[in-house]
Amino acid sequence: MGRLKFDVPHTVGKDEAKKRVDALFGYWGKKYGVKAQWNGDAAKVAGKAMGVSIDADLTIHDNKVGGEASDPGMLLRGQAQKYLTRKFNEYLDPKKPLDQLGRDDD
Repeated sequence: MGRLKFDVPHTVGKDEAKKRVDALFGYWGKKYGVKAQWNGDAAKVAGKAMGVSIDADLTIHDNKVGGEASDPGMLLRGQAQKYLTRKFNEYLDPKKPLDQLGRDDD
């Protein structure tokens, strides 16, 4: 299977974006057992969520989070892209305090 590329813009600064993305990884870890390994501002994410294997690489930039992930296939591609975009936007929203993230997650 191919790879899905993604770029999610943010306005919280690089260090804050990394903390927020790490909080998202913590949520995914508790809910699905997904694991993330950081190497500087880059992370390797692996696991399985809702029966779909996850293999992603992402990098935190000054104004975006970018990377690529394994393509779950034609049937799930749209749902996966919507979910990832929604979760990254939620966690990178500067109006939401970092300590409030994850409290209302689905």
